[in-house]
Amino acid sequence: MINLDLANIEEEIEKRGLNESQKARVKTDFMKNLSEKAHKFYGGKMQTVPKAGVFGFNWFNVWYTPGVSKVSTIIRDDNDAAYDLSNKGNYVAVVSDSTRVLGDGDCTPPGGLGVMEGKAFLMKYLGGVDATALCIDSRNSKGEHDPDKIIEFVKMVQPGFGAINLEDISQPNCYKVLDTLREECDIPVWHDDAQGTACVTLAGLINAVKLADKKLEEVKIVFLGAGASNSTIARIVIQAGANPANIVVFDSKGPLNRDRKDIEEDKRFYRKWELCQKTNPGKIETFSEAMTGADVLIALSKQGPDTVSPVDIKKMASKSIVFACANPVPEIYPYAAKAAGAFIVATGRGDFPNQVNNSVGFPGILKGALLVRAKKISDGMTIAAAKSLAKYAEERGITPDNIIATMEEPGVFPCEAADVAMQAIEEGLARVIMTRDEVFKKAEEEISYSRNLIESMEKGGYIKKVPIEMINTAFEEAIQSI
Repeated sequence: MINLDLANIEEEIEKRGLNESQKARVKTDFMKNLSEKAHKFYGGKMQTVPKAGVFGFNWFNVWYTPGVSKVSTIIRDDNDAAYDLSNKGNYVAVVSDSTRVLGDGDCTPPGGLGVMEGKAFLMKYLGGVDATALCIDSRNSKGEHDPDKIIEFVKMVQPGFGAINLEDISQPNCYKVLDTLREECDIPVWHDDAQGTACVTLAGLINAVKLADKKLEEVKIVFLGAGASNSTIARIVIQAGANPANIVVFDSKGPLNRDRKDIEEDKRFYRKWELCQKTNPGKIETFSEAMTGADVLIALSKQGPDTVSPVDIKKMASKSIVFACANPVPEIYPYAAKAAGAFIVATGRGDFPNQVNNSVGFPGILKGALLVRAKKISDGMTIAAAKSLAKYAEERGITPDNIIATMEEPGVFPCEAADVAMQAIEEGLARVIMTRDEVFKKAEEEISYSRNLIESMEKGGYIKKVPIEMINTAFEEAIQSI
């Protein structure tokens, strides 16, 4: 049996004499196999642990009845006291109806638990934020997924949380859910598939354009896919300075433009209709035509690796930028896009350069919003986070294979939290006014606490190590599948 762990997986794959396509497939299958085995080993990823001590059984009279009665009545008389007397101010609900889980579609409500627990895990380790997964059944009496049921649910649970993270809700329901709750809730409501993906994509795009010696307001951009993620990316990129006249967006039926009556007539797709009215004024009809001379491709469509062909990439302008972000298999593999002439290639995967990963965004964004008790997370706060990520990466150095900060850079999260908090204050959305330095230090302190807590549990044996045999087995199964 080989002595394999995640640190030397690349080296082991290289020994097998595989071609690039086979290598990519082995990586994907290995991660899937190991994920299943590791989740079963631990019985999921999250648990509930107190942060107060048990210094004797008489302390339960303090933490519970009769002592806690005073806490209840104080909060009754002043609901905002819950931020000081409970964990509300650092607690996020990860809400999903699991109708659009990553690349797997409708997985049923329980099917989303792995992803939602994953979000909670990342929030805790990367952002020092507590979170819990709430996977709900959004179907009405007709068996249809009803956005109003999600809206009602979130409104009902919001008193117990400092913020809501919406996740994996299919379009068009996701538009109504987010836009309604952002305006009608008293706490921030964030849709990570939409706003989160837009944030990290914009961050990567800002630096990619700089490296290509181009300007955001001048580049020609093609968007392949017009789901919740890509339609929001397009909207945020336009707000950040891109010229909508230089943008062409494609959905499964073709290019968006003013002639798309099917979108205009279906009021549920109002966000897509906004793009129809702003983009593609020349009414380009084919993907091939749009790619000719394009500077940037941002693809969040169906899994590849042949959704976008090398022929398409060759049609692009010099120093072209390709974001192929379908998961787990990108629309075109980076090696193929590079061979076809792409200057910079980004994907959604961590085993390729330039991972466009929401995980570098939402932990810091939510942390900043929570620390100043923001009423909402605005588009301006999303763009501020993107600029913060881009600046952090630029200051430590960027290259065509390293355009965006990663999860492994702990300093990025308090920086992002501080910049988001400052934008919330500037927009009048903050209930608590802090200086940038105060937010940064508080975020840094709480993130460090979370990481040290998990590491101490590992060292103390309260979190068991994954058996090496499990990793080896997952790898051999992946090798045998090709």
